[in-house]
Amino acid sequence: MIFDFEKGYILTENQFIFRTIRKEEAGEAAEIERICFPPNEACSEEHMKERAEQASDLFLVAEDRETGHLAGFLNGLSTKEHIFRDEFFTDISLYDPAGENVMLLGLDVLPEYRGRGLARSLVEHYCELAREHGCSRLILTCHDIKIGMYEKFGFRDNGISGSVWGGEVWHDMVRSVE
Repeated sequence: MIFDFEKGYILTENQFIFRTIRKEEAGEAAEIERICFPPNEACSEEHMKERAEQASDLFLVAEDRETGHLAGFLNGLSTKEHIFRDEFFTDISLYDPAGENVMLLGLDVLPEYRGRGLARSLVEHYCELAREHGCSRLILTCHDIKIGMYEKFGFRDNGISGSVWGGEVWHDMVRSVE
């Protein structure tokens, strides 16, 4: 690990392998989601399996080189739509491999890996992955408390979202992958 004085955090790049998910890792990803999100917001194991099986090309994981286990992930569905809606969380048929936008469905980092730049690394690697797939924009929803973090990652806050996922209030955030 290297401390980056300019950015103010420990870089963890060498500790992880960034790659797309393997189908058999869907259960592990669902458990990470359960740890990272409250029950009303977390993706079910069933939907996580659908994403890993049908949209694995846009499901990026960070595998800890030492343990071989997942430390975190970022997943989404490409689409030609421009507005985030709750159905993206549960309806895999909305995935359009030719879509130019990616609706991000979850950025998850296990607690023991937080504070070391892994979330930022996942976003940056995800931008590369999205560009390779011909996508131009990442769209997500987040709580007020996460706006500043996502702005540091290059996202712009577009205000209150139409999403009411989990009975919560969300903000729409957008970032170009260029």
